Amino acid sequence: MSDSSSAPVTIAIDGPAGSGKSSVSREAARRLGYGYLDTGAAYRALAWHVLDRESGADTTDEQTVQDAAAAFPYAISLDPDDYWVRVGDVDVTAAIREPRVSAAVSGVARIPAVRENVNTLFRALVRDSGRPGVVVEGRDITTVVAPDAPVRILLTASPEVRAARRSAELSGEDAAAVASALHRRDAADSKVVDFLSAADGVTVVDSTDLDFAQTVAAVLDVVAAEMNTQTQETNDGR
Repeated sequence: MSDSSSAPVTIAIDGPAGSGKSSVSREAARRLGYGYLDTGAAYRALAWHVLDRESGADTTDEQTVQDAAAAFPYAISLDPDDYWVRVGDVDVTAAIREPRVSAAVSGVARIPAVRENVNTLFRALVRDSGRPGVVVEGRDITTVVAPDAPVRILLTASPEVRAARRSAELSGEDAAAVASALHRRDAADSKVVDFLSAADGVTVVDSTDLDFAQTVAAVLDVVAAEMNTQTQETNDGR
């Protein structure tokens, strides 16, 4: 049996769309020398897989999704400097960000069996990463995937700021349409997991009035503070 002290450190970061959690988490991972795990990519890749198997498939139909999930050869890079997502031999890194996938992903993510299976996958990816730590970001990382992580953060921002950021990311898309889609996604996903409220022991970082560099710095400050506390408690024999 391996020594638990050698297990990778998990930095758990939750947050809604447009909060900056993906880009901020990736940069934080670079600075820390850790791996980076985008958990949302698994749901997006499965939604892409369902649509690829059958054009116009209903991703809200549990049986359809579970049939696709039974043969889902998913792989993702944990290297923040070489990020890719694959389904079998197909690189879907860009494809899973397409509007048709964004529109379908909430249906996939609402299926309990799917969430249970991918949560097991996420824990295995961290465990077998071969890295000193992994920054894991998503929607229920601090409460379900890694509730015992030494650092748990809820990264958030006002709805207006999140919508503006998402619009800026999707050049060529109508800003009002992007904002509407973001609000619909929030409403749909909030039926599955509360990603707008911090659970006990979770530190909130509100990036509404922060730029990217300031948000990364705020997250790293929380990591440093929490890890120092953990070290102190260990040294005190608690």
